[in-house]
Amino acid sequence: MTVIDVFNHNVPAESDFGYSQAIKSGELIHVSGQLSHDEAGELLHADDFVPQLAQTHANMDKVLDHYGVTRNQIVSQVLYVVNLRQNARATMEGNLAYFGGHRPASTVFGVTELAFPGQVIEISFIVDTKLPA
Repeated sequence: MTVIDVFNHNVPAESDFGYSQAIKSGELIHVSGQLSHDEAGELLHADDFVPQLAQTHANMDKVLDHYGVTRNQIVSQVLYVVNLRQNARATMEGNLAYFGGHRPASTVFGVTELAFPGQVIEISFIVDTKLPA
């Protein structure tokens, strides 16, 4: 029998939109799009890409910490970036800084807007807990 472990940041959007931040099913953890929000669920750094990306990575780390896994176990990610051409270099630099030598599969979409006014980045990802930390 597979045990399902659900993680939430306990922010209003989870109940408003009807989703969980992450679900571990078997050896995989499927993580919903993470973004730059504080403990109350308020968007931080509206329209400011670099600090939003840093806070998004910090929120990703909260999910990883809950499951006791590391960035090296992320096998794929999808990034949604407003103004991708303008933010491409910062996206690449932030990704390299976050992952170091680890290279997950990645897809980057340029989008016109995201869920919250001023939101410019969102990242979903999958973790394989069988990989070495």
